[in-house]
Amino acid sequence: MNFKYISFLSLMLLLMSFGLPKNIQKKVDKEIKGIFSVETFKFTGVVISSDIKKGLPSKFEEDNLFKIEANNELLGYAYLSQASSKTAQFDYLVLLDKDLIVLKSKVLIYREEYGGEIGSKRWLKQFIGKKGGDTLKYGDNIVAISGATISVRSMTNAMNNLLESLKILHSKNIL
Repeated sequence: MNFKYISFLSLMLLLMSFGLPKNIQKKVDKEIKGIFSVETFKFTGVVISSDIKKGLPSKFEEDNLFKIEANNELLGYAYLSQASSKTAQFDYLVLLDKDLIVLKSKVLIYREEYGGEIGSKRWLKQFIGKKGGDTLKYGDNIVAISGATISVRSMTNAMNNLLESLKILHSKNIL
């Protein structure tokens, strides 16, 4: 009996130690509530086996791809990651519907003095409606921003990698 109790407590502590930092979680929650028009939802990590992760262009860990559910119904997915700017990295969020189509992308934290324009809603709405198989090209179907070339290219590459990864995960019936 004591062993079961200690095991249970250990498991609970382990599960509670993972998750997003509070400042990021608050921003993510706000975006999910707005996009999916829900007040309460279930936010659970999607586990991808290590052998499948190896073949994906995007990085997937235990804490960056999540299912969003409300009333036992899948609403969509949230993907959080980082991309490079000139000297640092920035955190971004991509919300997808249940068919893996981009509903919204948002720069959550930008750590540079210059180039923060990539966080503008106007620039980020270029990604809305994109899905696996779509190809984004800097200067072609993705608008350049003067003073933010590195960040724009980085975000464009990150979105291309995510879209390709989603296409692969969908073909393997993981998403």
